[in-house]
Amino acid sequence: MNGLDWAVLIGYFGVMVAIGVWSHKRVDNVSDFFTAGGKMPWWLSGISHHMSGYSAVMFTGYAGIAYTYGVTSFVTWSFPIALGIAIGSKLFAPRINRLRSRLHVASPLEYLKNRYDLKTQQALAWSGMLLKIVDVGAKWAAIATLLSVFTGISLNQGILITGSITAVYCTIGGLWADALTELGQFVIQLLAGVAMLIAVVLELNDKGIGFWGAWDEPQLKGHGEPLVGPYGTVFLLAFLFIKLFEYNGGMLNQAQRYMATGSAYEAERSARLSAALWLIWPVILFIPMWLSPLLVQSQKPDGSDAYGLMTEQLLPHGLLGLVIVGFFSHTMAMCSSDANAIAAVFTRDCAPVVWRRARAWSEGQGLRVARITTVVFLGLSMAAATQVNSPTFKDIITVVIKWVAGLMGPMAIPMMLGLLRPFRRSGPTAALTSWSMGLLAFWLVNYPINWNVDGGVPLQYQVSVPLAVSLILYILIGFIKPEDTPERLAIIEKINTDGDGVAARAEPVPTEA
Repeated sequence: MNGLDWAVLIGYFGVMVAIGVWSHKRVDNVSDFFTAGGKMPWWLSGISHHMSGYSAVMFTGYAGIAYTYGVTSFVTWSFPIALGIAIGSKLFAPRINRLRSRLHVASPLEYLKNRYDLKTQQALAWSGMLLKIVDVGAKWAAIATLLSVFTGISLNQGILITGSITAVYCTIGGLWADALTELGQFVIQLLAGVAMLIAVVLELNDKGIGFWGAWDEPQLKGHGEPLVGPYGTVFLLAFLFIKLFEYNGGMLNQAQRYMATGSAYEAERSARLSAALWLIWPVILFIPMWLSPLLVQSQKPDGSDAYGLMTEQLLPHGLLGLVIVGFFSHTMAMCSSDANAIAAVFTRDCAPVVWRRARAWSEGQGLRVARITTVVFLGLSMAAATQVNSPTFKDIITVVIKWVAGLMGPMAIPMMLGLLRPFRRSGPTAALTSWSMGLLAFWLVNYPINWNVDGGVPLQYQVSVPLAVSLILYILIGFIKPEDTPERLAIIEKINTDGDGVAARAEPVPTEA
């Protein structure tokens, strides 16, 4: 990086902070901070939902998969996400919006106290927060890894810089700041991604290979296969179920985007826009990664540095800075939205249980605690980021796929399926058993058992077994021990209707001007 690149990067950071300061004026209470008061336009919610779904892991961990295996990086990652969100646009988005509009909650987990009981809500809240610390830590590690490639600063310095700047704008501006910065970040990464694609195509033409001829080169042998290596059919099916739950609210931050829209119908439109972006945009980002073996030689066994090396080699100064800003935009979007979601969970769900004074907080006090919690969460996740490459976690992609995806089922199934009428019989016994046995299954397939298999348990089973255990137990116990009390049924009906006692309409109701 030279002075021009640094100017682009510093200018970007300045704009993000300015948006946070401007958004501060729109935050008067906890509802504004966590759900934008239900006033967010559906298109802004959709872009925000999309941008808060991926980070610099795209340009490190998944770039390594693209470098090594080719198009399977799209088939087994962004395609299941797009399909999962499309399904969730009908199944989950309207119901999650009604959590705010009909139950008047500000946290995605707040309804669980009445849907199940306090124990279930607390189990899911605390375990979800712990998982998020690890998840966001991987994101900080990813962007710090890229920053070290371009600037030479240490991993810990990169983590501190990115985390501190994110803390400023998302702490003072809440969800409005997150969404508005994500809109700006979307424009930036659009320009950066297209610039990178053009640079790769031009370089291939200069080498006399050409874009279409590149796919016949021996370095790309097998890169066109949709399912290769550890990413087979079982992995794809498991990932589809996991992403269906995760990206429709199971990881909390996406749920807030649905809650922030004005109506259930607008939440549905928001989800459809996000699904379309997930189907189209990652292809533009992945094409240079699929072609990268023709242009650079990765210095890491997992290929995670390939995209960074290619960026450094192909782009002129100024554009290099823009692409680096694109890396930051993804990471800061996801981490800031996660921080806001966890602050909501702690402030609304956990603090009132463990601290009696929290039950009597005024709006101003609640807002201050929300901001303090945001800073504390970001600090803990930055500390976790320094351990991502330790023997416990191994590397970035292991955290993202094995830990986060493997634990998503046990965390999300009680929350997400609890919204739906067909699972009304599943009560607190089913929820807690599903959660606890899913966590046990994750531990068993990953750590204490010496499976006599070369290389350990295959990745596809590390991801799928905890999900299958949780799903089967949640449904089975609901039939064996139904707990559909009138109070719980009333909660489910409120979530599944628009307030007039009838099923939710598929179209918005016209209103007078």
